[in-house]
Amino acid sequence: MTGNGGDRYCLSIVIPALNEAPHLPATLARCGLAGAEVIVVDGGSTDGTAARARALGARVITSAPGRGCQMNAGAAEARGDILLFLHADTLLPEGFAGRVVRTLARPGVVAGAFRLAIDAPGAGLRLVELWAGWRSRGLQLPYGDQALFLGAREFHRLGGYRDMPLMEDFDLVRRLRRRGRVVTLPQAARTSARRWQSLGVFRTTVVNQLVVAGYLAGVSPARLARWYGRRPARGGGGQAL
Repeated sequence: MTGNGGDRYCLSIVIPALNEAPHLPATLARCGLAGAEVIVVDGGSTDGTAARARALGARVITSAPGRGCQMNAGAAEARGDILLFLHADTLLPEGFAGRVVRTLARPGVVAGAFRLAIDAPGAGLRLVELWAGWRSRGLQLPYGDQALFLGAREFHRLGGYRDMPLMEDFDLVRRLRRRGRVVTLPQAARTSARRWQSLGVFRTTVVNQLVVAGYLAGVSPARLARWYGRRPARGGGGQAL
C-alpha cells in the first residue's frame, strides 16, 4: 500500500504504547499483513517496548506519555492518507485494510471502527460486547479499543485529539459525528481482557458509565482520570473507555 518510491502510504497505523512489549508481537504481525505504515509511539517504556517494536519492523517515535499526546505525535509523522489508531493489545481482523478503504469511500462516511471482541470467555464479557455493539452502531460512538480510522486530512482539520488525560477517543468521535457518519464494521477487533479481569466485569462497566456520565455533566477530564484510576500523565494502549 505504498505510493511511488514508498514515500506515501494509503494507510498508516498509529499505536500508542507504554510498557507493552509482551503484546506487540501479535499486534504487529497482524498489521504487517496489510503492507501499511506502522508507527509505534512510545511514551517512556521501561520494558524494551521501543526496541521490540523496531525489531518487528515498526517505525518507532517517542513522545510525552498520554494516549492523546502519543496518537497526535504519531499522526503528525504519518505518511498515510488514512489513519488507524490501534491499541497495543488489540488484533485487527483479517483483510482490515481493504475494508477500511472501502468504508471511507462510502458517501457521507467520515470515520469508522470495528466491532468490539474481548479475548476471554465469560457471559459477562459477552454482555459487554453486546452493549458496545449497540452503542457503536446505534449511537455512532465506538471507543478507542475498536480501532478508530479516518482520513488524515479530516483528522488534522479537526485538530486531532484534544490534550485530555481521559475521554480523548470519546471526544474525537463526538466531533466526527457532526461532520458525517461514523460506521462500525461487523468484523471484530479483538482486544485483551486484562482490564476487565483485573477490576471485574461489573465494576469496570459501572466505572466506565459513571465516567461517561461525569464527562457529559461537565466534570473535568483530570478529575475523571482520578476516578477511573489513570494517572493524568500516563497513557498507551490497552486501557480504553
